[in-house]
Amino acid sequence: MSYSPKLSSAFNDTVNRSTHISPLSGMCSLCTEECSGTCEIALAAVLGMQTVYPTNTGANQVASEKDYPFDWSHFNINGRVFGAQGVNATHEDATVFNVKLEREYGYTHKVKMTMPVILPALIKMNWVDYFGGAAMAGVSCVIGEDARNKDPEFKLENGKVAQFPALQTMLDAFRKYDRGYGQIILQVNTEDDSMGIPEYAIQKCGATAIEYKFGQSAKGTQPVTKLKNHQEALAKVAVGMLVTPNPTTPEILEKVQQGIAPNFYVHARLPQWTEEYFVKRFDQLRTLGVKNIYLKMAGYDPSDIERVLQIGSAAKVDMITFDGAGGGSGYSPNKMMNEWGLPTILLEQVVCEMVARMKSAGQWVPAITMTGGFASEDQVFKALAYGENNVTAIGLCRAAMAAAMMGKNIGDRIKAGEIPKRYQKYGNTVEEIFTDLADLRSIYGKAANDFSPGAIGVFSYLNKIAFGIKHFGALNRKFDVALWNRSDLIPLTEHAKDAMQK
Repeated sequence: MSYSPKLSSAFNDTVNRSTHISPLSGMCSLCTEECSGTCEIALAAVLGMQTVYPTNTGANQVASEKDYPFDWSHFNINGRVFGAQGVNATHEDATVFNVKLEREYGYTHKVKMTMPVILPALIKMNWVDYFGGAAMAGVSCVIGEDARNKDPEFKLENGKVAQFPALQTMLDAFRKYDRGYGQIILQVNTEDDSMGIPEYAIQKCGATAIEYKFGQSAKGTQPVTKLKNHQEALAKVAVGMLVTPNPTTPEILEKVQQGIAPNFYVHARLPQWTEEYFVKRFDQLRTLGVKNIYLKMAGYDPSDIERVLQIGSAAKVDMITFDGAGGGSGYSPNKMMNEWGLPTILLEQVVCEMVARMKSAGQWVPAITMTGGFASEDQVFKALAYGENNVTAIGLCRAAMAAAMMGKNIGDRIKAGEIPKRYQKYGNTVEEIFTDLADLRSIYGKAANDFSPGAIGVFSYLNKIAFGIKHFGALNRKFDVALWNRSDLIPLTEHAKDAMQK
């Protein structure tokens, strides 16, 4: 059998014409010249290089379609019926509502969160409610790399950022609802760093946390974007971007004059950071006032994973997020999302083995977040238990954004008097239908009645996640997230049994 998808995908609205598929190739077993061109091969025959990336990006989310042979479904969750750990073993204290989920991390500046969850880097679609909902729920969240591209007023002077007003809006989306838990973090890549965006964010916008991105599960390379024409290519080069082929060479200029110019592609630089650079760089940023430093990594070669952990230790980084395959947001190559990197469960296994060794050696170990495909409370609990307290938080990115989009969508429909049928039985106003709004009112007062339904949607979704994992903690009679370990998991397959022993 094949675990890889067929040569059809929601990434680009392609389908196999035949119901009979060759498992090895993913092609229709009978490929006919009479076909109108519905599969990925047909699309590539027309659009060529562009079909390496999704054609359905924009206001959509996309992620891996691969059916991995090993995932969190290979475990069930254990349960116990005697005693209680973490609370008094009484009827009054040992309840699901008394399961402690609070987390704290940080080397010098401690960050508290209401639950072991983080909303990883994102800056597309309904990011305003994504960040606002994180603040309401009391968890940290991350503004994605290249955020400058979302700002039409962004300006450079001599290669450094001079104007980036949208960044203040992004930070304020969280700050507006900040209740003392969590933190909004600005993620930067090589381009952002070279433009001085960390300095601008700290000095001009009051940013207190910066995340440096090595890579994530869907992006072992940086996005490549086809440009419209030679003029656009020249404009990108003028602001310091890499364009291939170089539009300024005599050979290309001659081709342009002849009307036979090739396609031009802009692409970001891959990070070439070192331990020495980061130690010096982070000291600079701390001097400017940054309180917390984060790193973003993925399922690369284990030697690279260990090196990043060691960098994090030496540079006193506060948290490292490890992103497992398969993931994506729409700016990653299709086959990279499906076929690249360590799946989350295997990545967590590698990371936790390294973290345990570092702790045994007495080294400082940053807090660890695992992300990549998490959407429900059972997955979150299993990953935390499997991590045996070496994992501080689980990242919920695409799922939390889906909640932001759906909360806004349903809120807009309610206000337009077009309440979806399935929600009509709950009432006919936002206040009646969004049932966890009562919890927000208890925190913020009646002002919560005017909160964006999209942000309420994120809060409500995370409320569900928190309540769900509390149930699993109570089922195991462990009323503190710090007590959860692999004894709380039941392996169902040989893969799972082997993993439990490592």
